[in-house]
Amino acid sequence: MRLAALVSGTGSILEAMLGCGLPVGLVAADRACRGLRIATDAGIETVLVEREYWMVEVAGRSGGAGAGGESGGSGRRRFDRDGYSCELAAALAGRDVDVVAMAGFGTVLDGSFFEWGGGRYRGRVLNTHPSLLPAFPGWYAVRDALAAGATESGCTVHVAISEVDAGPVLAQRAVPVLAGDDETTLHERIKTVERELYPATIAAFLERCETDEGAALVGGLTGGRLAAITGFRRD
Repeated sequence: MRLAALVSGTGSILEAMLGCGLPVGLVAADRACRGLRIATDAGIETVLVEREYWMVEVAGRSGGAGAGGESGGSGRRRFDRDGYSCELAAALAGRDVDVVAMAGFGTVLDGSFFEWGGGRYRGRVLNTHPSLLPAFPGWYAVRDALAAGATESGCTVHVAISEVDAGPVLAQRAVPVLAGDDETTLHERIKTVERELYPATIAAFLERCETDEGAALVGGLTGGRLAAITGFRRD
């Protein structure tokens, strides 16, 4: 069962995974980053699938100068999310990756990633989020929790699907919001929990996938049944 980690930044989650002895066989990134250097130093295979190459020009109105100052173009670009998602899935599959752990990966993948190759990565991509989902999904979870006056936040490990932060929850651990907390202090305490909970959950997930029955269940289930069958729960 070959595990890949997806990184975009400092690689702190990857370091936690390696520190816990997880068998990371490949590290993939969407940009040059420290996470790739950590993998190289650890002797782990790396692959860079740059998202910048999947930024495409948006056609402007004909006959005029675009915002970028070039005649006939708008000067704007958009991200080809479908194309990138397929390219990344192909790169991982070509290196025999079975399970994917997002480790601070900054690109949102669309459904084509999970369904590539007949659903190769459906139910086999894990992610971590700094809230007790379904509360406070999205990029600003810690900020949103503070703004809402929440008395606790936490870390959620879930199966990633095409809808952001909406996949089956595998494990959660609460972190209290303390008087005087700001976004930085609360997030740091959540990260401390994350670096313990996420590797442990990945390890348990891999162990379950190693069985024929477990692999079939993980590949075919959605919703709360996955968490129930794999035995994960909120601490």
